[in-house]
Amino acid sequence: MSLYSNVTDTALIFEGGGMRASYTAATIEALLGNKIYIDWVAGISAGSSNTINYLSRAPDRARKSFTDIASDPNFGNMKTFLRGQGLFNAHYIYQQTSGPDGVLPFDMETYLANPARIRIGSFNALTGDTVYWTREDLATPADIMNRVQASSTMPGLMPVVKIGDEEWVDGAIGTSGGVALDAAEADGFDKFLVILTQPRNYWKTRPRNPRFFERVFRRYPAVAEALITRADRYNATKERLLELEKQGKAVLFFPEHMTVTSTEKNVDKLRASYAAGLAQSRRELPKWREFLGL
Repeated sequence: MSLYSNVTDTALIFEGGGMRASYTAATIEALLGNKIYIDWVAGISAGSSNTINYLSRAPDRARKSFTDIASDPNFGNMKTFLRGQGLFNAHYIYQQTSGPDGVLPFDMETYLANPARIRIGSFNALTGDTVYWTREDLATPADIMNRVQASSTMPGLMPVVKIGDEEWVDGAIGTSGGVALDAAEADGFDKFLVILTQPRNYWKTRPRNPRFFERVFRRYPAVAEALITRADRYNATKERLLELEKQGKAVLFFPEHMTVTSTEKNVDKLRASYAAGLAQSRRELPKWREFLGL
């Protein structure tokens, strides 16, 4: 199998947002259905799932990952949360669904044949460092799923992920606030297609009770501090994105109507969210093609 990239001067960035990614997973169907193959792709949290699904050229897996999977009895609920498995049963979702016989089989052959570069962001719960994993770190199915799970682990709602001696949580609390613009700029890009999961008018606010986080995450003070201050980093990244948009250096996809929350599990609502995202993606496709030179 030989795959190619036809866009090499632009970074594709997927924001996270839990089940809000039901809306943005539809952009993968629009991109791949129109043979738009971007050579550098990054994602954080739920955006890391969108990233690997885009790179394995699997629009059906992208759709099911944020719609149909919610009807799986093993998906997670308060019972799994109380058992310490997480409100979302992360071990099942990431480790047990992606094999050849799983409900979300991952096409490793296509992923490996794709020449595009990849970055997946996560946050070290002990040191407070943000790390962007590359293809070298994502070479086997276990490597990929462990790190996508780590990137997507919402602190407090899902158990931390151990990789070797390190403990990891959601990359959204890291340096960029959840949108991997810093990684793209560090790799030399000055053109960006950014898929966001909040409406254009959304700005994040600091939590009203920071001591709550300090108490809950006593073992992980770096996590508590990152959660308390995340709004500052998120808003700074968004301001930078809006400035790049004004300069003609970024095309930003903002959901026109976000009707689900990050923890939504109603399949009908998630499917409706996906359909809305697909309709918007198709409307915006001509703008994407022009920006990408296709």
